[in-house]
Amino acid sequence: MSEQAFSADERAAVYRAIAERRDMRHFIGGKVAPELLARLLQAAHQAPSVGLMQPWRFIRITDRGLRQRIQAVVEQERVRTAEALGERADDFMKLKVEGISDCAEVLVAALMDKREGHIFGRRTLPEMDLASLSCAIQNLWLAARAEGLGMGWVSLFEPQALADLLGMPEGAKPLAVLCLGPVAAFYPAPMLELEGWTKARPLDDMLYENQWGER
Repeated sequence: MSEQAFSADERAAVYRAIAERRDMRHFIGGKVAPELLARLLQAAHQAPSVGLMQPWRFIRITDRGLRQRIQAVVEQERVRTAEALGERADDFMKLKVEGISDCAEVLVAALMDKREGHIFGRRTLPEMDLASLSCAIQNLWLAARAEGLGMGWVSLFEPQALADLLGMPEGAKPLAVLCLGPVAAFYPAPMLELEGWTKARPLDDMLYENQWGER
């Protein structure tokens, strides 16, 4: 065991947060205390980012009317997604895909504008800005789980429509509508598994050695 390792209890808590994190869709209203929200956002802000560019921007939605308009944008894409799914359309429309009207807090996570000026680590992989924002969202998710709050990542929206709604500058791009708040219970497994939509695959299916496809 490394001398830099956390204690056994601390390690167990980290792995528990990872294992019990869920993409939540069912919320019970309530509130998130300002100091708690600040802690969660600080956890997000401590994420790794390529070239230390910190491309994340978070917009807290406190206007109920704006929240409803965001939900309308999501609903439009939900219908389009169902149409694209063909024979699975009816099953998809039965799924609860967001909790925007029920959750305590709505945050929109976005990529900043003028990202092209950041070359370090992105010359051949420009999408590393997206990877960095995803790390920030995951930090927020795990911290929320540790605090007993649910969080759901909603990606069903047309990015430009949401950007226009939020007055984002050219080049900025929304990546996630995040629903955050108290929940009655956390799902015992991913919701899409519980609903019979799909089944998570084991790690062994994803792990190769030396060459693609070799195990």
